Amino acid sequence: MNGKDLINRRGNRKKKGVYITVFIFLIVIVTTTLSIAPSGMTVYVAGDGKGNFNCNGTDDQIEINQALAYVAEHPEFTTVHLKGPNTYVISDSIFIGTDTILEGDPTAVVKLKDKADWPVVKPLITHMDSAGTSNITIKGFEIDGNHDGNAEKKKGAGYYNLIHFVNSTNIQVHDMYMHDSHGDGLKVENSSNIQFYDNIVYKLGHDGLYGIQSQYLEAWNNTITCRTNSGLRVWDSNHVKFHDNTIDSFYHWSAGGPGIQIQKSAAVMDDIEVYNNTIHKTYGPGIWLLGYGTYPLKEAQNVHIYHNTFYKTGTNPSIDWVGGIVTSGFNNTLIENNVFDGTYHAAVVLMYPTDRSIDITPKGTGYTTIVRNNIITNTERRKSKSIGTGFGVVNYLPETHSLVLENNCFYNNVAGNYRNAASTSDIYANPLFANKKENDYHLRSSGGRWNGETWVKDIKSSPCIDAGYSSSDYSNEPEDNGKRINIGRYGNTEEASKSGVMPGYVAWWNQIFSPEWRIFRILLRAFLLFYFKIKI
Repeated sequence: MNGKDLINRRGNRKKKGVYITVFIFLIVIVTTTLSIAPSGMTVYVAGDGKGNFNCNGTDDQIEINQALAYVAEHPEFTTVHLKGPNTYVISDSIFIGTDTILEGDPTAVVKLKDKADWPVVKPLITHMDSAGTSNITIKGFEIDGNHDGNAEKKKGAGYYNLIHFVNSTNIQVHDMYMHDSHGDGLKVENSSNIQFYDNIVYKLGHDGLYGIQSQYLEAWNNTITCRTNSGLRVWDSNHVKFHDNTIDSFYHWSAGGPGIQIQKSAAVMDDIEVYNNTIHKTYGPGIWLLGYGTYPLKEAQNVHIYHNTFYKTGTNPSIDWVGGIVTSGFNNTLIENNVFDGTYHAAVVLMYPTDRSIDITPKGTGYTTIVRNNIITNTERRKSKSIGTGFGVVNYLPETHSLVLENNCFYNNVAGNYRNAASTSDIYANPLFANKKENDYHLRSSGGRWNGETWVKDIKSSPCIDAGYSSSDYSNEPEDNGKRINIGRYGNTEEASKSGVMPGYVAWWNQIFSPEWRIFRILLRAFLLFYFKIKI
């Protein structure tokens, strides 16, 4: 072998070494890229280093926004998932784009940092494009507004809204836990097709859901504890359904206003339904309807409030506009088949507050409210300026507003049944609730009462069975339904108590083995065992 061959071999070995090094480098690059690339249609954000984007507990909105930007730039991806358990502390807003799902584990928490010092109207989560967005879903995780860590800001003044969208369509927020904020849970303006459901909302600084000049809003199956303002609210919005929610307040000077607020000043509001809700122990009224300014009657009409349960609403000791439902400025409002039990001031009150900084007087006349097929019991005097309160229904605006009362049941209201109102078809009797202490407002019936699991029979039947308005629909009531609607919460529903009677001995036999007779059975056993040595 001559020197030239040796040099060639050494050169070939060097080239092979370079090729091998480059090959290994490419393998590392590809492997690393694949390891951080999103899988499926989802991009993962984590706090344990195992996500596509990984946070460290400080300024975590940076990585979350990077993940959302990645989805926005790659239409084959749809979802950003926040992995838990982890708390993502943010010092700036999270921005979400069109056609995007932001979801998380129930143990994933987005939390506002301490002393964030954000300007007013800056939300925790909002849209990328200030002109608006569409087709957004936010679901499954927790948002902690960290009120106590930012106590220098005022509640209800526009600070730190949790989610805020403007000019947007097709927004869903569900299965969220939203709590301890200064502002709203979900605020939407000039938007449409909004769905807010299956959320737990606790002690926010303003409204749980707040829709302004928006259309087609629906909220259902939410559990809301109010602080500062209302659970659900719409202002100058239409085509609204609020149903199957449970709303209350904690008792505190800052506990806020109504369970549900319906407010009109400029836009048409003529398609609003509120039904199947349980509203109790609210600081303000259970529901507040407020229309003010000058407008034709047809622009604020046809609100339908039905199949709701109100108890102990209006606990605020500092305001006079409390009750079950407080309303003014709306026409042809139909309040039917509800139960009002132990509300403060009255079940239905026609009035508006006079302590506002702006004029909220309705300028028109001829506003009518129809109260039909309701049970109104145990009304208490309000805690502020209590003298002259505690009626079943009250009209403080008889010159411009009228009450039409049809087939309601009044019982045990501390001041009486009417003030500036009258009826020729109402009844006045104990409605015989199944279990008032447990807030079971089904009607006792010897023909059959639904107890949550099966049909049972009572010795006595409620006078509210088959006593409703003769033209009301009863078709959803089970047979035997007497071909007439029941008064109360369950009239014209599948859980309406049945008509009919049964033999006395059958009623007594069924009653003896009912939960209400448990103490009697215990005493009977003791008597038989002690005197006759009979053990049963």
